[in-house]
Amino acid sequence: IGPMLKKMREEKAKKNMPLASDEERGTEAPGLRVGKGAWKWPPVWPYDREMFMRTEEIVSKQQQNALQGMLGGAAAGGTLPDLPDSPDAAAAAKLDLKQYWSEKAGVATDIDEEAANKLRSHYSYYLRDGMSVLEFGAAENSYLPEGLKLGRHVGVGLSVDQMAQNQAITETLEVDLNKVVAENGVDSDELRALGANTFDVILMANTLDFLENPREVFKSAWQLLKPSGIMMVAFTSRDAYTDKFGKAQTKMWSSFNDDQHMWIAGSCFQFSAGDGWEGLKGFDISPEGVKMDDGKSPLSKLFDQSKGMPMYVVQARKGVQDESIDENDPEKSIRSKMWMLPTMEERDKTLVAPRLARSFKAAKTEEEKRLIGEHVDTLPTIYESLVKMDQFAFTFGMQAQLATDLARDPGFTANEEQIRSLKEGLGLRTPGDDFWMPVGTLTANMDPEDKVHLLSHIVPRFGSGNSEQEVALQTFVAALKPTFATIKAKCPDVSEGDVQLLGTELLAAEILQPGRSTREEFAAWLGAMSDADLKAYLGRRKAFKEDAMAEMKAMQDERAAEEARVEAEKEKMMEQARKAREERTMRFNPENGKMEEIKK
Repeated sequence: IGPMLKKMREEKAKKNMPLASDEERGTEAPGLRVGKGAWKWPPVWPYDREMFMRTEEIVSKQQQNALQGMLGGAAAGGTLPDLPDSPDAAAAAKLDLKQYWSEKAGVATDIDEEAANKLRSHYSYYLRDGMSVLEFGAAENSYLPEGLKLGRHVGVGLSVDQMAQNQAITETLEVDLNKVVAENGVDSDELRALGANTFDVILMANTLDFLENPREVFKSAWQLLKPSGIMMVAFTSRDAYTDKFGKAQTKMWSSFNDDQHMWIAGSCFQFSAGDGWEGLKGFDISPEGVKMDDGKSPLSKLFDQSKGMPMYVVQARKGVQDESIDENDPEKSIRSKMWMLPTMEERDKTLVAPRLARSFKAAKTEEEKRLIGEHVDTLPTIYESLVKMDQFAFTFGMQAQLATDLARDPGFTANEEQIRSLKEGLGLRTPGDDFWMPVGTLTANMDPEDKVHLLSHIVPRFGSGNSEQEVALQTFVAALKPTFATIKAKCPDVSEGDVQLLGTELLAAEILQPGRSTREEFAAWLGAMSDADLKAYLGRRKAFKEDAMAEMKAMQDERAAEEARVEAEKEKMMEQARKAREERTMRFNPENGKMEEIKK
């Protein structure tokens, strides 16, 4: 049994080993558990909607769905009459949070003194006199260090009576943090009136467990913080307040353990502004002897002799957004312009940014570069259409390439006519008989990637308000059939798909651009070309595509190599931390501010 117990202890120690380098641990507050390079994220937000609903709301919704299914099936069989629509069960069971917190006016939060002191000690490492602080979910105690004199401390939330008891708060805003504008932020005029780039620090203690739309809350926090300002999200174990506030807590909180809560808090940073949050770190600042909730069965807790509350903090700083695109590192600048863009997932931003950066480097004039920077803001409008596409038929990479090609086109402004044209071209709207129906029919044999390229040629030409451009569009569609026929006659051995590719490329180059060629001039020029000329043009077009694919492969290989380097660095960091824990003879005691010898 002895060797088995030893192995179990070693495995547990390895699991609890901090994922942070010695350098990080030396420059941050005590208790650093997860360093900035240790987090790993999926390409998109990994939680479904129910994770941030309350248990009663989920059960009510499921019961309503089951009832509707039963009645719907019976009605279809003709045995029951149709019933009038009933209100959505989730909405009916929705907790009235304003009333709830009003009724909790006399209920104290009661963090035990040791845990509260640990939180004060952590705050003291980052808070300074004169700072401006905003506190989300504020209540009767902010756990600030003794003697701290802030310049401003704004409390935000629905616990108005509790905030009134908090002597540290200088201003109070009654705001429902669960009322949001999707993918934008908290829907509060009072909060917006505080102004962007206003606060040095945002605190949010024991509030994450009540948030239905945490990403929007974190988006608002990012907007309100000054560049390099810090947001600190503190929380304790999942069952600390179940008896008092369990009804308002979400499924996410009741279902996951402490480690998972830390990862979820980190996810809220990552999937609200991405790289716009810098230096993301997680701390375990629990009092000595207090054990982490690891999600084991309730029975195991009966034998757990540890006392007191655990305490954790996840925090990050607001990055500095580039005002203009850096010539030396355009991808970094473009990424910063995309931090707060709605609609796009982090996956989409990761795919689009390097493509736009390559376009920026390839731009021949300063005007082209300027327009690429301005057109970053059109990406959400493009993706509102792209997200509706079948990802298997129209891959994320193809979506990113189309978005990039549109955004870099000087004529694309994402106006209503261009977006309507995009939707028709993608098949999201019934294509018009005068343009998109014949274009779709006549180019049916083209490769999907080539069709994406064709879309990027055509869509920006709509909505220009230029009568010559309107004529060019009609000339383009009218010239498709005769152009394909001429190419096929000259090059009978070329496939239908390549005939359509070559014909649309020639027409896009000469006809779609007003002033380049009339229909008659184009016909004469095409008629004078030999089969060798046409095949050479086709070869160059295909070589361009192959070069682009090779460039993309090189980029992907470079990213894979960087990910491997980061992973190796993380492993090295873990090994250093393990070795340091085994060999160190002294440690810092935050309670008395002294170094003490470790008893072994």
